[in-house]
Amino acid sequence: MSATLTGSTTTKRDRDMQPAVKLNRPKGRFNLPGGAAGWLWLAIIIIPIYYIVITSLKTQAGYFSQNPLAFPAKPTLENYKMVIEADFTRYFFNSVIITVGAVIPTLIVAFMASFAIVRGNGKFLKGVNALFLMGLAIPLQATIIPVYLMIIKMNLYDSLLAIILPSVAFAIPLSVLIMCNFIRDVPNELFESMRLDGCSEWQTMWRLALPLTKPAIVTVGIYNGLGVWNGFLLPLILTQSPELRVLPLGLWTFQGEFSVNIPAVLASVVLSTLPVLALYILGRRQLLSGLTAGFSK
Repeated sequence: MSATLTGSTTTKRDRDMQPAVKLNRPKGRFNLPGGAAGWLWLAIIIIPIYYIVITSLKTQAGYFSQNPLAFPAKPTLENYKMVIEADFTRYFFNSVIITVGAVIPTLIVAFMASFAIVRGNGKFLKGVNALFLMGLAIPLQATIIPVYLMIIKMNLYDSLLAIILPSVAFAIPLSVLIMCNFIRDVPNELFESMRLDGCSEWQTMWRLALPLTKPAIVTVGIYNGLGVWNGFLLPLILTQSPELRVLPLGLWTFQGEFSVNIPAVLASVVLSTLPVLALYILGRRQLLSGLTAGFSK
């Protein structure tokens, strides 16, 4: 009798557990719309890159006679040679100086300001935070005339410093916003333990907050570096000497009175993209961890 009851109880329990087991089984369904959308987006990205690369390997005559998406019958590197001989090295180093000179001060100022805003108290720091947030609502194009007048009064017109200073000013608000969110995620117990060990706020900032916010610093640095590297408006307005041109302005070298050497322009685009690609390869892990931080919380 007891065996019968036990058997019936076990059978009933197995029946109750069977639907739960079936619900946990993975389903082998394919997301066809999502896959099609992914391939479509990949094609939208790849086709322009493919067009730029193959066009830079064509001659100017072959560019007009062949299919734009056809691979050149006789690939040539003459366009790259022409670009390098047309003061490309000077434009490249000008862009490097401006980018490094704008990104490093931005990271230092934004990190220190973010630490003070998060760890400090008082109406002054709240006002500074509100001032930085207001800076996000002001576009660069709306202030180009005041910036131009200020640069002239400071006797900085037609210099690399005239591009660096406004680039730092417009990059700080967003950098502070991103770094503040990262510093807030640092557990308060770590700051308290550093204080008990006798560390000052200055030591805590550099020894604790800086290593823990490294993904945010790399993310902000790459983002601001791309913006400064590809900047066109500030170099166009604030400089006029040919020897102070940056890479975006250097494309004018291949524009004639009646035509534009498209293969040479695209060859210069490829060469100017290589440093950005190398920077992404070196910092891709920190960049991805910085962009995806907070999604798993």
